[in-house]
Amino acid sequence: REAAMGVRGHVSLMMLLIVAAAQLCAGAQTCGTATEWSHDYAPALASDKSQKLSFNDLPGFTRSTYKRDHALITPESRVWAGFPGWMGTVTAHLISPASGASFSMYLANMSKDATAGPPAAATVERFVLVLQGEARAVDEAGNVVALPANTYAYFPPNSTAQLSSIGGCGLLIYERVYSLKGTPVFQHGVLDDSPLIPVPGETFVLRKLLPQTSEYDFNIHIMDFQPGEYLFVKEIHYNQHGLLMLEGKGIYRLAENWYPVQAGDAVW
Repeated sequence: REAAMGVRGHVSLMMLLIVAAAQLCAGAQTCGTATEWSHDYAPALASDKSQKLSFNDLPGFTRSTYKRDHALITPESRVWAGFPGWMGTVTAHLISPASGASFSMYLANMSKDATAGPPAAATVERFVLVLQGEARAVDEAGNVVALPANTYAYFPPNSTAQLSSIGGCGLLIYERVYSLKGTPVFQHGVLDDSPLIPVPGETFVLRKLLPQTSEYDFNIHIMDFQPGEYLFVKEIHYNQHGLLMLEGKGIYRLAENWYPVQAGDAVW
């Protein structure tokens, strides 16, 4: 499964979450609705060895690597710490402008009664995917939106919407400076309820979570791969990608290098 954020127009950015699940639709006759799919995103948030992550646990060993034009950040390389403005929360930053990216990508573990801080600037937009537990958003009109696991919310720039968690939750978050002069609005939904998008020449399942209008300067994609499926196109472009493996294992090519990847791995 892959959730992708892709910027339109002259601004180049694409963010993706990939899942190459071993048994993506086990027990289901078809893969089309949220009730037919069951996902376990726990490995994507795991922070210690008790989660049985399958990396080679030798002293000093890591699969993480950083190159001029790409990076692989694996779970053993995460650094969890408090984050200004966030109460009852620790975060692990995976990708940031400091590494050459045009966006930020990080994980957040919110404890009971935790609250999220605002973005660093009013011009920053935020996309949140709930991986575990349940978050709660209050939109600009004061409406309360429950966000259980496998749901998402988009907070536009200059938003007054609030994000919190009563019982605790784990989040994946993307942030970037909004690049257009439009007026995008708060959005939320369930991943698997988003309609399927045709992908001629490909075999995977694709969903887009945000409206495909000129108000939004990026895309969020969900891509699901059955065992043995792969991305046929060999992408070479100026777009940037931020990716988190949520389930399963696979092989990912970045530049001239091939990397084994698994749930919890992040790619820029």
